[in-house]
Amino acid sequence: MSQGIFRNTLAVAGASACLLLGAAMSVHADGQVVKVTPLGSHDGEFCSRDRALVLEDPNGTRILYDAGRTVAGPDDPRLGRIDVILVSHMHGDHVGDQRISETNQGSCASPNTGVSTLPQSNTVDIAVKTNAKIVTGSEMPAFFAAKLKAAGGDPENSMLVRFGGEREVGGVAVTTVPAVHSNGVAPSFLTGPLAEHLKAAGVGASVGPPTGYVLTFSNGLVVYLSGDTGITAEQKLVVNEHYGADLVVMNIGDTFTTGPKEAAYVVNDLVRPKAVIASHANEAATENGAVQEGTRTEQFIGLASMPVHIPLSGKTMSFDSKARCTEGC
Repeated sequence: MSQGIFRNTLAVAGASACLLLGAAMSVHADGQVVKVTPLGSHDGEFCSRDRALVLEDPNGTRILYDAGRTVAGPDDPRLGRIDVILVSHMHGDHVGDQRISETNQGSCASPNTGVSTLPQSNTVDIAVKTNAKIVTGSEMPAFFAAKLKAAGGDPENSMLVRFGGEREVGGVAVTTVPAVHSNGVAPSFLTGPLAEHLKAAGVGASVGPPTGYVLTFSNGLVVYLSGDTGITAEQKLVVNEHYGADLVVMNIGDTFTTGPKEAAYVVNDLVRPKAVIASHANEAATENGAVQEGTRTEQFIGLASMPVHIPLSGKTMSFDSKARCTEGC
């Protein structure tokens, strides 16, 4: 065999081996799933105050997103281990100014969230008990560091990642992206004269702009958490064109956030993911686990051009690297 033919044979064999290895790695990656578990007020339903999700990486890292009012504090048996907590902004229904004592109290439309968590917040209480990292952008890290210290936690567990940067926590890459909303800290989260002055003036303290998040999991799945944003150009330029998010958690509640028609425009024309999880509907969206007619949730599902998954509390959904739901949807 000539040296040229021999070298070509080796090259072909090497290329074939690389293809086989790549295919094996792809199969392996697709076999790794990200688990998403909603923690709402009523088991098996999607209710008016539901915000919280636990996202679990294939490597076991567990991320709590916007604990809000429907996690029953740090001892909620649904929580399990929490490594990272994300907070999109400081409104009470996201950071948690009050909470449920247990699930299924009150109605799906008006759950009983009568346990006050002020001035600390449900988020801080959970972070202290679980020793989780709170990862936020804007000026929120300093606020959470002070709250953690006041509650006997470690202020170093409040970590910053601003727009355009990235922080890896537990094998998951985390970044913040712009959101169009408000982000004032209500005086009820503060103490002393400042709190009284702000309350009297009818304003809150500023901790910078609100955020969304983009998470890149170890199996390659890229997830966009919209927070409470309205329509913004960054959803196309940053979330779609730069990060390439395939799974979106999209707010649809209207008036306070994006409405169902606007949310459908965001996912259909701007972000263009492969799948969506509806969020922040501000309604009793389901009954016995089925979407109710005439709801914003039903309208959004009808308008979206990709699969829309409903976050039924306590029901875990699993997604592969391409945002295909493999279980629980």
